[in-house]
Amino acid sequence: MVSNALSLSGLVRGIRGQKSAAQVSAYVSAALGDIKSELRSTDGFDKANALRKLTFLQMMGYDMSWASFPAIETMSSPRFAHKRVGYLAATQGFAEDTEVVLLTTNLLKKELRSPCGYAAGLAVNCLSNIVTADLAQDLLPDLVELVRHPSPYVRKKAVLGLFKLFVRYPQGLRLAFDAVRGCLDDPDPSVVSCAVNVVTELSDKNPRNYLVLAPQFFRLLTSSSNNWTLIKVVKLLGSLVGEEPRLARKLLEPLARIVQNTQAKSLLYEAVYTITLAIPFARKADGSVPKSVPALVRLCSDTLGTFVGEADQNLKYLGLVGFVSLAASHPRAAVEHRGPILQCLCDDDVTIRTRALELLAGMATRRNLRELVTQLLGHVELAGGAYRDALISRVV
Repeated sequence: MVSNALSLSGLVRGIRGQKSAAQVSAYVSAALGDIKSELRSTDGFDKANALRKLTFLQMMGYDMSWASFPAIETMSSPRFAHKRVGYLAATQGFAEDTEVVLLTTNLLKKELRSPCGYAAGLAVNCLSNIVTADLAQDLLPDLVELVRHPSPYVRKKAVLGLFKLFVRYPQGLRLAFDAVRGCLDDPDPSVVSCAVNVVTELSDKNPRNYLVLAPQFFRLLTSSSNNWTLIKVVKLLGSLVGEEPRLARKLLEPLARIVQNTQAKSLLYEAVYTITLAIPFARKADGSVPKSVPALVRLCSDTLGTFVGEADQNLKYLGLVGFVSLAASHPRAAVEHRGPILQCLCDDDVTIRTRALELLAGMATRRNLRELVTQLLGHVELAGGAYRDALISRVV
């Protein structure tokens, strides 16, 4: 039997064919009435088609919370095409206060154990979006089991899904930490990349807790060729240098190698910035610094100078931020780039002007003090507000 129900593409064409907002509202109201009737149908095709249309209307701002039970019914369909529609509807329509969320526990558990990797992937994606503390606690073991799934597609979804469960159920991190750690040694690069992302996000609040993973991250730093993975690895290692001075010294050489060889601006900046963080902690027990430090300071200074000289405002700002970090251990490192930095005081962007201002104290010498003060006084006359106060403070 062929259904006469309007398809999703027909609904979209109908909405686009309306001439005014009032006509669109009337058309959608009529369509919602038809959708409610179709959702009561026992025909799986009609129900899935209705949910597909309702999900589209939800993206236009219409409420679909009233259709949560039909969504669960469609999620349990034996047909994958219908199942996918149901999971998408649940992902977009369920909220924390959706009462029927508890009814999904057994359904999700069954799907997570499905021999079909794509069905398990659907369940992981949906769970990540609708997870509550109770769901996280109940389904954590099933998701941990998926981390060992033979398919990389499922493993990477599982490790990313674990992060969402940890947010709702923090105690689960201790229970699943070894599973996440094991993913850092996965033979598939995409799984490793996902694990790196999860650990980086988790370490944001307290990096010290992840110091035990430093050897694995250092191995990735020296072996990975994925720029986006390397950016995350470099960031995490940079957050750990203050906790372990030996790590700071060990990072200098591989980071310098990245700076010298990479063409990716994002990775280049992260590597340089992490070097500026590591240098202050690189002193040995006897107080001496590694012989490579002067050359590294010059390398960082030259690289950051090219950033400051860029026309792109974002790169210019990053260059100044890097110089501020480098100045914490080597206040004179920016002197050679005084000209471009002083030009930043004339920039339209107040954040760039403010960062440039922070560097001026380190650039002042007996020879250029008079010139610097004269230039700053010229800027004072044109400045206003808090920036003018900051300028006066620097002059004084």
